Amino acid sequence: MFAGISGNQPSPQAMRPELFEEVKLYKNARERETYDNMADLFSIINTLQCLEKAYIRDVVTPREYTAACSKLLVQYKAAFKLVQSAEYPTVEAFMKKFRLDCPAALERIKEGRPITIKDDKGNTSKAIADTVSLFITIMDKLRLQIRAMDEIHPDLRDLMDTMNSLSALPEDFEGKVKVNGWYETLSSMKASDELTDEQVRQMLFDLEQAYNAFNRSLQHT
Repeated sequence: MFAGISGNQPSPQAMRPELFEEVKLYKNARERETYDNMADLFSIINTLQCLEKAYIRDVVTPREYTAACSKLLVQYKAAFKLVQSAEYPTVEAFMKKFRLDCPAALERIKEGRPITIKDDKGNTSKAIADTVSLFITIMDKLRLQIRAMDEIHPDLRDLMDTMNSLSALPEDFEGKVKVNGWYETLSSMKASDELTDEQVRQMLFDLEQAYNAFNRSLQHT
């Protein structure tokens, strides 16, 4: 009955090796970077939408929300610059192309600030947002090898002043101590002086620790 059927007969898939080939969206490194940039922007918008919903549902505190939203808005601005083109002149065009239904995120992007800042009579939320933005700005500069005293010192001074305006942070707060230490170091340098590779690495490490400590403090205030 089965005499005419070979037990080793190849499957239809085995006869079509192209089915097992990896399908790439890009043809070269430049195209790959373009897709990576679009993926980053897509992810940030989605995350911002989820954060807005979490805040509405009281899943996060106002201060945690303010810090997270401020960080995402800073990241969005950087990510959109890399994607913006004739095809995507606006974020709305990008969202329409990829069917991103994120109205809350779009509203936040248009306003350019966390919703908590609207009714913040004591300016606490604004100070939190500014602190997050300054931390990210300084660390990004260092990663981009921007290390001259006159390029870092103004932002560091603003960061220190903003943190000092937050009464919830004690004078011996870890983040303040680290930021102040680097402020004093830069203040002793000439405007044209640059941080060494070792100093940049240490400063990034210290600022990361200070930033993480700041975020932790928001959970207990």
